[in-house]
Amino acid sequence: MIHHVLGLFTHPDQEWQQIRSEDEESIGHLYLTHTLILAAIPAVSAYIGTTQVGWQIGERAPVMLTSDSAVWMALMSYLAMLGGVGVMGGFIHWIARTYNATPSLGRCVAFATYTATPLFLGGLAALYPHMWLGMMVGLAAVCYTVYLLYVGLPVFMGVHPDDGFMFSSSVLAVGLVVLVAIMAFTVVLWGVGIGPEFTS
Repeated sequence: MIHHVLGLFTHPDQEWQQIRSEDEESIGHLYLTHTLILAAIPAVSAYIGTTQVGWQIGERAPVMLTSDSAVWMALMSYLAMLGGVGVMGGFIHWIARTYNATPSLGRCVAFATYTATPLFLGGLAALYPHMWLGMMVGLAAVCYTVYLLYVGLPVFMGVHPDDGFMFSSSVLAVGLVVLVAIMAFTVVLWGVGIGPEFTS
């Protein structure tokens, strides 16, 4: 699956056609060959950035996390990303019936994984945790993810472009809800004392 990543950035229309024509993979194989690898990029980058580089506010010394705290936060974010892909794949599978599409759950998880690829790669910005860099890279990754969603869903699911627009909009709305839910869960964890610990 990794070989499709370059194609999704250079010629997404043709790449979606090629992905659709390939044999279906099991969800387990999909996670092992693509999702587990790409979801590790932002988690590992964040660990390195927050423990080795840190972020600077004004003229103060860089602020860094303790190694234990960074490992815990990276692991939680990694699991959240894997879970988010699974939830989105399940939702796409559920709503596909509304548009007379009958993809398997595995294909829906594959679509969610491929669509989230720019977000995973954008996580490289966490190697240098600077606010403006993170905002710019994050915005670009979100924009390209939305583009891949709207371009790819009608092709991948074999639905009419008009239906594809509505289908994609529904997926985008649920994706935003999932993102907000993950952020809210993070706030709850911090509220009960499971938050970042900074180096002295």
